[in-house]
Amino acid sequence: MALRAALTLLCSLTAFSSSGAHETLPLNCGSNTEIFERLSADLKVAGECGETPPPSWSAQQTAALLMYTRNLSDSLHRHQLRGCKDAEPKQCPEPEVPSDGGLACVTVDNKRYCKPLCNSGFDFGFLRRSRLFDECGEHTGYKWNSQYVGGSKLAVCNEATIPVSGAASAYFPKHQDCLTTKSNSQLTNATMEAFSAELRSGGVAGGRQQYCLVCG
Repeated sequence: MALRAALTLLCSLTAFSSSGAHETLPLNCGSNTEIFERLSADLKVAGECGETPPPSWSAQQTAALLMYTRNLSDSLHRHQLRGCKDAEPKQCPEPEVPSDGGLACVTVDNKRYCKPLCNSGFDFGFLRRSRLFDECGEHTGYKWNSQYVGGSKLAVCNEATIPVSGAASAYFPKHQDCLTTKSNSQLTNATMEAFSAELRSGGVAGGRQQYCLVCG
């Protein structure tokens, strides 16, 4: 929902800036770098403009923007969910990413390890204070050793006032949810380094590869 709100503000600026509201622009998806830089700049401005649209916008214009941003949000979400796709070992099913949280994953010696994290204001459905990560590999029959037996669901993040089910490191800080973390390389690196330290503490040694962070 945070992404959708941000994109709504973003597109409200880009769609109604120098071009007229009813002008049809040619579709050009080839200049990916240019598009990203322009949208990123507009997003920064949009975040500083507040959430109230100009009173001159009609109900139809507002609905059209919501429709466009919904479609864009869904597309971007599906794209970022593929961040862990094709990780080794390929026999392991791709784990489900918890809504209102994320998964930090890495491969070590052909074993896949994933750490569920919940956003602030959410908590795990099962007690897992000492269960920092789940794993999949030949030693597990290429199945996730999840508390949700028989599938690829590793965790569920439920709305909760006080997080008590997981270790302190299993929650994104307040005002720094999964997408905020993933959008910042320093925050992402800090999250993955903490995960690596937990793996070492858990006796998981060996070369690490195919790091990824995906958000629900």
